[in-house]
Amino acid sequence: MSHTLNAKRPSTLQGATLPKWSPWAIAAGSVALGIGISAAAGLDSNIQWGLMAAVLFIFGTYGIAARVEGRRQAKDRVATSLVWVAFILAVVPLVSLVWTTISRGIKVLDVYFLSHSMGVVADTEPGGGIYAAIIGSLEQVGLATVMAVPIGVLTAVYLVEYGRGNLSRAITFFVDVMTGIPSIVAGLFILSIMLIFDMQPFGFAGSLALAILMMPVVVRSTEEMLKLVPNELREASLALGIPKWRTILKVVLPTSLGGIVTGIMLAVARIAGETAPVLLLVFGNPFINNNPFEGAQASLPLYIYQQYANSAGSGAAYDRAWAASLTLIAFIMILNLAARGIARWKAPKTGR
Repeated sequence: MSHTLNAKRPSTLQGATLPKWSPWAIAAGSVALGIGISAAAGLDSNIQWGLMAAVLFIFGTYGIAARVEGRRQAKDRVATSLVWVAFILAVVPLVSLVWTTISRGIKVLDVYFLSHSMGVVADTEPGGGIYAAIIGSLEQVGLATVMAVPIGVLTAVYLVEYGRGNLSRAITFFVDVMTGIPSIVAGLFILSIMLIFDMQPFGFAGSLALAILMMPVVVRSTEEMLKLVPNELREASLALGIPKWRTILKVVLPTSLGGIVTGIMLAVARIAGETAPVLLLVFGNPFINNNPFEGAQASLPLYIYQQYANSAGSGAAYDRAWAASLTLIAFIMILNLAARGIARWKAPKTGR
């Protein structure tokens, strides 16, 4: 009985606290005050009043929390406020970019645009589409993936499961260096080989450059996923007399398959928007070319660049560039959603 009475008795050790809706009220007041200051000062930019509102939100949170809850709790609330402000500052440009792309790209994005190529349509004229660019991008990115994924995954398996000594350290060093090289360097490397053998631009050359850019990303992501596999699983398999290669094939890789697939999809998304190596090696083609091993090809990033560069102020070319950009964003988003779905599907099931 006494325990029940003690549990219901209010604690005297808990000080005053702000209500749960206080951050929203402080944020609303900061936004209103920022807009008022901006209007009074004659500022037209939304960025200026937004930054002022963020600063007022942080200082307002500290002042109100320090007065009601004390300085210690106020510092905690300021740290939380800084996290929210940083999150909003990161999301606002992304939302603005997506909204601008959708609002401007939806003008000409239809079935005709997706199923027809430019052909004899000039860049300054209305009409035409991105069918050839879609085919070229799918073939070039697909070939790059076929080349980069096996090499990258096997390299990561070697580094995690077998790599010891100077060779392992050298491979790790060069993978780190390749991760940061500009895409134009990979394009120039393949272009120098083409010039030596007197070769003309073709789609597979772009795939080679994209594979060079994709490989270190696959190696690094796969390596991190393999390191997350508990050593107990490896030891249990080896204790049963199973060879190491079979342990890797049947235990290690299936356990980390979801993360590996996610890393591969992110690497594909990274190379899907590259323009510089495609511009050097593929050269662009307004007509449909389904053979990546012969003749110039189109691609979505190159199509966007050419429509903007050769538009001569034409609104039709700008609309096509925005529509192609929206298509490219949708393609990358689908890849990311597929990667998340595969990762969730392959995640280990836990239950009672």
